[in-house]
Amino acid sequence: MIRDFVVHPKNEFYIGYNKFYYFCVAKKINKRMKLLKILLLLIVPLNLNSQNTNEMAFAGVRTLVIDAGHGGRDPGALGKYVYEKTINLAIALKLGKLIEEWFPDVNVLYTRKEDVSVDLNERSNLANSNNADLFISIHANSTENANARNSTMGNETYIMGVHKSEDNLEIAMFENSSIKFEDNYEDKYEGFDPTNPESYILFSLMQNEYLEQSLKIAEFIQEEFQNGPVTRDRGVKQMGLIVLYKTVAPSVLTEVGFLSNPEEELVLMDEGNQQKIAECIFKAFKRYKEYMENYAVEQYNGN
Repeated sequence: MIRDFVVHPKNEFYIGYNKFYYFCVAKKINKRMKLLKILLLLIVPLNLNSQNTNEMAFAGVRTLVIDAGHGGRDPGALGKYVYEKTINLAIALKLGKLIEEWFPDVNVLYTRKEDVSVDLNERSNLANSNNADLFISIHANSTENANARNSTMGNETYIMGVHKSEDNLEIAMFENSSIKFEDNYEDKYEGFDPTNPESYILFSLMQNEYLEQSLKIAEFIQEEFQNGPVTRDRGVKQMGLIVLYKTVAPSVLTEVGFLSNPEEELVLMDEGNQQKIAECIFKAFKRYKEYMENYAVEQYNGN
């Protein structure tokens, strides 16, 4: 506690001592505040200019939502031997376990931890209500083209945006069709029809505040997949997906491989390969977490 000096009007010594004392105290407080500011940058959201949608909106990753796609009455893509929902859940749980073990300071939330149905808006609501810093949705792919089943393979990661090809629109329609397993989906999603191309016009009108961060984690995931059991890189793409559209956080949907490809289905069914895929996503998460923390320090230093 700072002393309250009583200064005699004719004694300049007390005045000088008083000023010197306060200077020392202020200097010590300033050093402590500088250290505190650095720490706060790593654990508290940054208050940046909200008008620049390309700016990073937070520092670090404190809360992560892992979304195992589909589930319950919604099987997702159908392989010859396995449902997509089963592959998604297995990888999601393995990923969560890795992050919980290596980063106990990160709050890991799951949209599902068993074979249950979860509405798409409930998945995004989980992220939004917990102020999630990152949302990762795990899926497996499929193609309806019978002539391309043996040749279509590989992994790809999607961020929110407008599809650039008919193939991407086909995938968006399939993923968004999960809402048809939900009760009263017409009213819940305000008339959105996942099978009608005109419904996707709304995605062209939006501005994604978290596009830059979403792109960064997507790139990291695709890079790390090159060290996994499914190595054909189909790239990072934009697509109008409801679960990403409604999530107010950096978010990605990653397709870990094609169940419609006979060889790749067997790869994805193997528990060891599921672990390797989870490790690839974990390494991407680790890189992203470090990237955001470094960004926070750079912002503090004015770089």
